Amino acid sequence: MAVAAGQEIELVVEKPASGGRMIARYEGEVLLVAGAIPGERVVARVTRAEKRVAFADTLRVLEPSADRREPGVDPACGGCLYAHIAYDRQVRLKAEVIGDAFTRIGRIPLAFPVEVQGSAERGYRMRARFHVRGRRVGFYREGTHGLCDPAPTGQVLDASIDAVEAAVASLAAQGVGVTSVELAENVAADQRAVHLDLEHGAAPRTDALERAIAAGGLTGCTARARDTSVHAAGDPIVSDPLDVLTGGRATGGWLRRHPESFFQANRYLIASLVGGVMEAIPGGTVLDLYAGVGLFSVALAAAGAGDVHAVEGDPVSSRDLLRNAAPYHDRLRVVRSSVEAYASRGGRTPPDTIVVDPPRTGMSKEAAEAVARLGAGRVVYVSCDAPTMARDARRLLDAGYRLVSLRGFDLFPNTPHVETLGVFER
Repeated sequence: MAVAAGQEIELVVEKPASGGRMIARYEGEVLLVAGAIPGERVVARVTRAEKRVAFADTLRVLEPSADRREPGVDPACGGCLYAHIAYDRQVRLKAEVIGDAFTRIGRIPLAFPVEVQGSAERGYRMRARFHVRGRRVGFYREGTHGLCDPAPTGQVLDASIDAVEAAVASLAAQGVGVTSVELAENVAADQRAVHLDLEHGAAPRTDALERAIAAGGLTGCTARARDTSVHAAGDPIVSDPLDVLTGGRATGGWLRRHPESFFQANRYLIASLVGGVMEAIPGGTVLDLYAGVGLFSVALAAAGAGDVHAVEGDPVSSRDLLRNAAPYHDRLRVVRSSVEAYASRGGRTPPDTIVVDPPRTGMSKEAAEAVARLGAGRVVYVSCDAPTMARDARRLLDAGYRLVSLRGFDLFPNTPHVETLGVFER
């Protein structure tokens, strides 16, 4: 490398990289720079130099972008890496990240611009994980286990943080130590539940949990001891009406979930995302892989879809899925299985549409091959990671699909994360 750790160098920042840093070059070497904006001239300190790339942090901005703003918060506190960038520019940068991933990783030149739908920047999160030290509740600073105050980040409602802190303080006063808290709340923020991971030796007594629920104004909680036993108190779920989650496309019914179950986090964009998926499905049979608690499959069944299969392997999410699907048992079948195990059985009639919403790592090679082998006329792919989606998109194109639409949803403002919805057809 042309640079070494500790070196201070002047750079012109070129473009965004997936993950939150920006790309710059120095004597032909690539650097990933934190705290910068494309177009700026900065002085940065190299923090790490590897064989093909180096990492650096911005020290001074010599020529600032017109889109630079005062972040008002420690940018290294979880969820704030883009906080120094004006919000409209954040959205445009995320569109660039999606387009670059498809062009560079997927080798799929886009014939159309990617549009990313923006969100309100504050109070958007319905799910959050907090780390606990004694009675102190916070997020980790980027790359460390040091705690930072979650309130200034604005991601979570103040009332939600107050509820978590009150519950943790109540347990601490009763001699029950907590190491982390998973918060879930509904769109209206009038229901909150938590899952607690307890310190070694902490006894999850029901009376202690009930006092914590009362202190935090929670609907309920679950708690996992170090022996992996799980205890519950109150009603440890939150629920939303389907007409809220679908923007009125489905009426009647509810979607319920425990704090440990995966669920989309942005209260302001969830209806837009669900609506985008529903609008991409013209009818016919639907196979929903990585179905979670049924956000897409239950919404489709409630809206009148006649033949939906939902596959989910996580034990907590699949239990919620079974309960959410029960009112639609005549047209929605739940399969509790990993996607790979489900797909390996073979001999299935091709569905008209496959919906996939995999984890950040994307589809496994086995799952991607199975999706292609099933031969659905349409694949609707929801992704929280543009690079892995672009990799999987290449696999779909190689199997005879073509990309017909691609759009983004900024579910996590002030972070580099972006949700992407792609539609593929044979």
